[in-house]
Amino acid sequence: QKLLLPFAGTSVIGHVVDVLLEAGLKRIVVVTGRDHRRIAEHLGGRAAACAHNAHWPDGMLSSVRTGLRALPEACSNVLLMLGDQPGLRSELVVRMVDAFSHTSRGILVPVHRGRRGHPLVFDRCYQDEILCGYEGAGLRGLLRAHPEDVRELEVDDETVLLDADTPEAYRRAVERFPGQGSAW
Repeated sequence: QKLLLPFAGTSVIGHVVDVLLEAGLKRIVVVTGRDHRRIAEHLGGRAAACAHNAHWPDGMLSSVRTGLRALPEACSNVLLMLGDQPGLRSELVVRMVDAFSHTSRGILVPVHRGRRGHPLVFDRCYQDEILCGYEGAGLRGLLRAHPEDVRELEVDDETVLLDADTPEAYRRAVERFPGQGSAW
């Protein structure tokens, strides 16, 4: 389970949640799949809820939908961060939340050297669209459907483009942040 691999004195997912908490986010929902119980137990001491996506084999869009359904009604904006993106820092999350609060657009995406990355911030008004559409396209479909609503935030941080999808990518993340983990 890549999310439980060692990183920053905890695990990949533990570090990601810690980054979000350090950034001051109020409600954190970690969407889990096949290893729900193990991940929920691991995160037990943190101020984060776990929502189990029973349809995890269907892909990331099913996890996004599970997370949206788990949010309280009062939540008007969503920051969607990948669980396997341990290189991101709280300063970037704070910068993105601040930029989103100062734009009239409903979607904010970080861009590094012309390439869009994660996390993504969006207004909850798009929830019904996400829950019912974009099969096969995922949230790229949302960005394509509403180009006028997208604000790109140029960042000088390539970690918005990096995740730990493979053993090699995890090793690169560990190498970028010495002392953060061990071999896959």
